[in-house]
Amino acid sequence: MGADVTIVGGGLAGSEAAWQLAERGVTVRLYEMRPVQQTPVHRSDSLAELVCSNSLKSLTRNTAAGMLKSELAVLASQLLRCALETRVAAGGALAVDREAFSQLVTTSLADHPNVEIVRKEADLACLLEVNNPCIIATGPLTSPRFEQALVELLGCESLSFFDAAAPIVEAESLDTDKLFLQSRYGKGEADYLNAALTREEYDLFVEELAAAKRVIPKKFETRELFSACQPVEEVVRKGSDTLRFGALKPVGLTNPATGHRPWAVVQLRPENRQATAYNLVGFQTNLLFSEQERVFRLIPGLEHAVFSRYGVMHRNTFVDSPRILDRGFALKTHPHIRFAGQITGTEGYTEAFASGLLAALNCYAQLQGREAVILPATTAAGSLFAYATDDSVTDYQPMHVNLGIIEPLPHPYKRKQERYQAYSLRSEAAIREFRKTHGFLGFLPEYDRDFLLP
Repeated sequence: MGADVTIVGGGLAGSEAAWQLAERGVTVRLYEMRPVQQTPVHRSDSLAELVCSNSLKSLTRNTAAGMLKSELAVLASQLLRCALETRVAAGGALAVDREAFSQLVTTSLADHPNVEIVRKEADLACLLEVNNPCIIATGPLTSPRFEQALVELLGCESLSFFDAAAPIVEAESLDTDKLFLQSRYGKGEADYLNAALTREEYDLFVEELAAAKRVIPKKFETRELFSACQPVEEVVRKGSDTLRFGALKPVGLTNPATGHRPWAVVQLRPENRQATAYNLVGFQTNLLFSEQERVFRLIPGLEHAVFSRYGVMHRNTFVDSPRILDRGFALKTHPHIRFAGQITGTEGYTEAFASGLLAALNCYAQLQGREAVILPATTAAGSLFAYATDDSVTDYQPMHVNLGIIEPLPHPYKRKQERYQAYSLRSEAAIREFRKTHGFLGFLPEYDRDFLLP
């Protein structure tokens, strides 16, 4: 069939965009190169595959991550709905059964009458020759050929950074007598397995981790690491206590064996609904597989851990968005082409949902002869997109949603929780006003937000 909109990339952003447009009666041709051409980290040919963590972060309303989910519910994100339908226990966070999630997205799009899925690598030159809207959502694992075509088109070098996936261990291999179930600050159910470390155990772990052998990165993979995806062995090199104030922070947890807060805690999150596998939270790594076994088995309860997936690192690519994209994420030199997802430098799963949704809304507006759609900067999503297209940002690096980039409040608040609540209430009002004043976009029905935590 002919297509009103072409989308390149069947990841989170591309899938969200395709679904949003198709539900509005727009015909979509969605290019996904897998399985014809695989990437270093994908394991299937499913759309919207999660290759790193299975967590979509906090469900608390007054956090940036919670605000974003609330906004996505109002805007009827289809992938957020899929995430809620395939969620697994994760305390105060939203985590999914990654296989069930991607399969649900894949089946829904494959069965949609307005979507044509093309399993091959797209040709950028062809996209430049048409006038119909296009969305490039090739993600951080853009193929070398397509990436080179982008470099030639943009007249600048694409940037790269390391992203790292944490190991996954089999539940049956864990010594649960040494672990305890608890969620930080008691939020949600007691969904996390926690390994408490004494000061002596922590010091030994840190010493061995710092000395462990790593995979030697290729020459083109030696640029600065993205701070939110630092390998655990790189974090510990910044100081012996760095992990204890980061991924291994013990705050909000009490060891039932002692009745006290541990010196450090390693948290393990269920990887699937059946909790047959656990993800080592914050343990993205570039260690040799043999070293991962040796060092991570120093953690109490993991002495005999069986690794169903080792931690890996891979190259990620993103464009210099503040220089090449306008506020609607359209290419300044070719306005019919929009970018979405991690290739824009907007990091995070739900951020990708939002990016794909924004791209779809703008394509729909373009087909109607309307101007670009800009989300309010007082929303979590809008603030992230404003940051990503702010040409005053000179050293652009990937960014998650966070309260630090949201437009400041008009009045100061002494108490932190009051300030966070004010951000949340303002976001709520702004996204509802946006939906009300942009009715021409044909929004899908919003859904209940009872999944959010206070």
